[in-house]
Amino acid sequence: MTVSSESDLCDSKAFFSIEELSLLDPDKVPGHVAIIMDGNRRWAKQKNLLPMIGHWEGADALTQVVRAASELGIKTVTVFAFSTENWARPHPEIDALMKIFELYLVREKESMIRDGVRLNAIGKLAELPSQVQHALEETKAATKQCNKINLVLALNYGGRDEIRRAVVKIFEMNEKNKIAPEDLTEELIGKQLDTSPWGDPDLLIRTSGELRVSNFLLWQISYAEIYVTDVLWPDFSPQELFGAVLAFQRRRRRLGGGII
Repeated sequence: MTVSSESDLCDSKAFFSIEELSLLDPDKVPGHVAIIMDGNRRWAKQKNLLPMIGHWEGADALTQVVRAASELGIKTVTVFAFSTENWARPHPEIDALMKIFELYLVREKESMIRDGVRLNAIGKLAELPSQVQHALEETKAATKQCNKINLVLALNYGGRDEIRRAVVKIFEMNEKNKIAPEDLTEELIGKQLDTSPWGDPDLLIRTSGELRVSNFLLWQISYAEIYVTDVLWPDFSPQELFGAVLAFQRRRRRLGGGII
C-alpha cells in the first residue's frame, strides 16, 4: 500500500453503467447518507497485515465511495472517522491514525477540487493534533467553492457529546435572551447540532455486520433507514453503495412508530 492517491487511476471513470442507473429512481436517491466505517482492523487481521494497512485501505475506500455517491446524485456523505471513545486505543495506533488523517487531507485536496467535493468536519475539532487541524482547515478552504457533493468527516465526535454541546449553546442563548419553554422546540435543538447545515441523514450504512449505532448522530438518525452489511469497510465498494441505495429505494419510509 502506497501513500500516493489512487485517484489518478480513475479520473474519468464512471462507476455505474446506464443499465445499472436505470434501476434507480433519481427522485428517490437519498440526499444525505451517513456511514459508520467499521472493520479496518479486522480486514487487516484477516490478511495478516498491520492494522494501519487496514486504515489506509479504508481511506482509499472512502475516496471511491464519495465519488460513487456523487455519481448517484447523493449530495452529502457524513462518515464516522474517529469517535470520542477512540482515544482509549493504544497511543501508537492513535498517533498513526492522526498521521493518516493528515496525509489523507493533504493528498486528496486536489482531487476533491477536481471532483467538486466540498470538505467539512464535525466534532470537537479543537482537541485534534495541530497538524491535523491545519490540514483540515487548508482542505476545507480549498474546497469551499465545490458544489457537487459534501463530504463531512466526524472527527473526535460522539452523538451524546454533540447533544450536550447543543444544550450548552441553548443555555448560553438563554442567558442573553430568555427562552420560553414553548420556544424550546426540536427545530431549535436541531439548529445547534453540528450537522445543521446538511440536515438529517436519509440513510445510515453500517459495515462489518455490527448491529448498533455506536453513538453516531443519535438525534439525526431518528427516522433514517438503516442498512447493515457484513462487508468490512476496506471492501465496501461503489457497487456495495449502489446496493444500499437500491435497498433504500425499495423500502416504504414511514415517520413515527407504534401501530400503523
